[in-house]
Amino acid sequence: MVSAAIGLAFLPLLLTLLIRYRYYFVLFYRAVLLRWVQDLVTGISREERVYQYVLTHAIPGDPDSILDTFDDWCTKVEFISHIGPKKGMILDRLLKEHQPLTVLELGTHCGYSAVRIARSLPLGARLYSVEMDQRNAEVAEKIVRLAGFDDDTVELIVRPSDEVIPCLRENYGVERLDFVFMDHWKRCYLPDLQMLEGSGLLGEGSVILADNVIFPGAPNFLRHIRRSGLYEHRVHRAMLEYISGIRDGMAELIYRGAK
Repeated sequence: MVSAAIGLAFLPLLLTLLIRYRYYFVLFYRAVLLRWVQDLVTGISREERVYQYVLTHAIPGDPDSILDTFDDWCTKVEFISHIGPKKGMILDRLLKEHQPLTVLELGTHCGYSAVRIARSLPLGARLYSVEMDQRNAEVAEKIVRLAGFDDDTVELIVRPSDEVIPCLRENYGVERLDFVFMDHWKRCYLPDLQMLEGSGLLGEGSVILADNVIFPGAPNFLRHIRRSGLYEHRVHRAMLEYISGIRDGMAELIYRGAK
């Protein structure tokens, strides 16, 4: 009787927590539990599963069809963390406004954002997309090529970002980065930004767009851009991709250099 009474006493608190954090429970279910079950059942990775879905449902050579199919799978089947369609419109707008010729993407994952970037680039532009996980990079390569982009437009680099940034000039002939999209490990945002600052590859007007700066969050990165005096900056408020109710944001930076 005593234990039942204690349980009943905690029931309102439990219900309150379930209601308040329901979106996080949904995220945990879709991103962790469901993925674990599907990994066991299918014997292949989540990234390979989304590729198979895109391969059988999208129109080859049509980037819009590839992205729409990707979004459909992430909404209805399994959750994958990438920029998604709503925050993707912010990326699209910036690319069209600035028309960058040399773009660096940190965090290719499955290739969704690489396709999104490549379709908006002007003729002759080039995207260098960096992914440290070999298996993810193999999926991304297939997605990007399925969308119709060759190695002259999108070059995938399979190495950690902190190894790639220092050798972009020497190994890849990059003299200036017009646009950088960051969507890799959030703990890497600040050191990689500082590495870019010291590389001499950022010029006046170079744009940096960083995803998920609110959730999971990159507080040290945001603190640096506010205090450094190197950037004009703003945070675009948004919701986490494919999960309503979880607030997120993207940081837009325009490099102005040391004053």
